[in-house]
Amino acid sequence: MMKNIKRFSAITLIGVFTMLFNACDDNSELFTISTPTAPVLASVGFTELELDAVNTNNPALTLDWEEADYGQQASINYEVQFSSDNAFTTPVTAATVTGQTSITLSMSEVNASAGTAGLNPFEWKPLYMKVVSTIGTKAGVPADSNIIQINVYPYFNYVFNDYFLVGDATAPGWNNNNNNPPLYRDSNDSNLFYYTGRFSEGGHFKILETKGLWQPQWGTNDGTKIEVNPGTGSDPERFPTAGASGVTEGFYTFQINFATNTFTFTPFNASGITSPASLTLQGSSTANVTMTQLGFDGHQWYANNVKLVPGFVEFLTDGGAKWGSSTSFSGIATSGGGTIPVIVEDDYDVWFNDLTGRYILIPRNL
Repeated sequence: MMKNIKRFSAITLIGVFTMLFNACDDNSELFTISTPTAPVLASVGFTELELDAVNTNNPALTLDWEEADYGQQASINYEVQFSSDNAFTTPVTAATVTGQTSITLSMSEVNASAGTAGLNPFEWKPLYMKVVSTIGTKAGVPADSNIIQINVYPYFNYVFNDYFLVGDATAPGWNNNNNNPPLYRDSNDSNLFYYTGRFSEGGHFKILETKGLWQPQWGTNDGTKIEVNPGTGSDPERFPTAGASGVTEGFYTFQINFATNTFTFTPFNASGITSPASLTLQGSSTANVTMTQLGFDGHQWYANNVKLVPGFVEFLTDGGAKWGSSTSFSGIATSGGGTIPVIVEDDYDVWFNDLTGRYILIPRNL
């Protein structure tokens, strides 16, 4: 078996990097590189970029740079990074190329990456850009280019999926368009959803992505993993356990992760949790809206087709408690927890769970 070999180049005191080609071959070639010369990112020739929400596939931005020099004839990888601050505290990868020194990004690509970097829609904000070069399949010896900055005006890009309950263990029964309660999305992980509430005796349920459509549809065939029919296959079996007789009446927390294709369905102790007598959606984004309790489960509150404008909302109980949080679209509200930002105008379906404080604001037209 080949031994690991380290070599130190005589032409440099730092930045030595060893690469193996064809690692399983006894005739592998070893070479060393010197400290790289970083790429140089050219100015884009303008200082402001207003992104077009209609012609999203049109080119928005072309970046050119002088290639990095690693002292070897090898393909060099380049990663285009965006950031909302000059320190690149939380950089976002906007694109990657190998062996090229230019890339053109579309309106939608710049908008998505700018949004991920933290730029709000419909506001002029600085966007910082740089190119990071690496070499080899393991992205070794990174070298950062200079930083350039332009002001960008993003449009709104609703990047989330929403999901809804259906089934005879739930409020809508087996009706795919009956004010189906949504799952509550985790504010930090857009693949993770929760629903804590009442499930009825002997029933089952599935998950739909669009009210009024039976596919895409999620269920389970083995009681542990989730399965999906995207519209081209067979429908999966029902939650919570395939082939079981159904749910025992009570309160449960259903948690589903669409990234790992896993779910849990566990009892929830709702004793001692009293719902408020009334709940009002209020704030600078709307006139006061009285929310409605779901008849099947009074811990679920909703207000459908509510016009919201940029600003904030919070949930006001009859006792005067104001429940809110700092995350838009979804999160966990607490009493005195602040106000929920509304960043784009639309008609929303708003849901709140007084068992957990979870809320979700689902735009109807974005």
